[in-house]
Amino acid sequence: MNRKLTRWAIAGALSIGAAASALAGSVTEPGETIGAATGAPAPPGLYFANTVNWGCRSTSPESTCVGVDIPVFVWSTPWKIFGARLQPSFSPIIPIEASVEDTAYFTGLFNAYGGIQLAWDLGNNFGVSYLLGVYIDMDSPVAFSSGSLNQRVALSYTGDGWNLTANAILGTQFNRVTGHPQVSPCPVSLAYPHNGCNPDFLNVDLTATKKFGKWELGPVGFYSTDLSAPAPGYQKQSQFAVGGLIGYWFDRAVVQAYVTSDVYQKNYRGYETRGWFRIVIPLGNPTGGLPPPAIPLAQ
Repeated sequence: MNRKLTRWAIAGALSIGAAASALAGSVTEPGETIGAATGAPAPPGLYFANTVNWGCRSTSPESTCVGVDIPVFVWSTPWKIFGARLQPSFSPIIPIEASVEDTAYFTGLFNAYGGIQLAWDLGNNFGVSYLLGVYIDMDSPVAFSSGSLNQRVALSYTGDGWNLTANAILGTQFNRVTGHPQVSPCPVSLAYPHNGCNPDFLNVDLTATKKFGKWELGPVGFYSTDLSAPAPGYQKQSQFAVGGLIGYWFDRAVVQAYVTSDVYQKNYRGYETRGWFRIVIPLGNPTGGLPPPAIPLAQ
């Protein structure tokens, strides 16, 4: 996805004692669309993708760990608008758990997501897409306390077994500071005690994999940064992570696993290593026609 959520919100709640930094961050989890050729139109059909990830950040004195499950349904319709394939997607529930070692534990549902993508086949194995989506305000200890607009532009090359994809994700909060507590609080010593800090953000997910028969291998990475400071004293966060992906294409499913690790971080108070696993299953074709093939998707 797309989709989704982010452990940074939780990390903020767990480090509320650190008044110098509010750990909020991207609503769409940085790195969650790695491995998917998000710029290329998918063959018509209904798909289910589930991405599970777990990672720990070397915060001090205790590490902060977060696990996320991102289920998403993607429908590549037979219809086109302005020459682009219409592809709606939604993620109704996004479970999250977070813990600080020997200190605290949180669990709950993240902001639900829905989006509509237009994907163009440019020819010569190039594709480009634009997605417009929203995250819904959720009353949960691990959700952002406002809804947000989500826009994505992706470019993919998929020739000769390659997946070369860059997916830029822009998030804009509907309410930057809201009136009830959440797990991404502003620093308690500043002007907005116990209110949500909801920054606008930019993520860029990067994939450069190659298929060898049914196997897929290659380097991956992501960058994320806050674009706004929603409260006085808020310290904008940014990070860059790199890693590697391995995948296997079954006849009716695709599985992918990848690991990412920060090589740069600012205002997160530590470096993170995260492991990811995804399975994509084609569910059929609601409008008739041929059943969709197994391809990697993550909206």
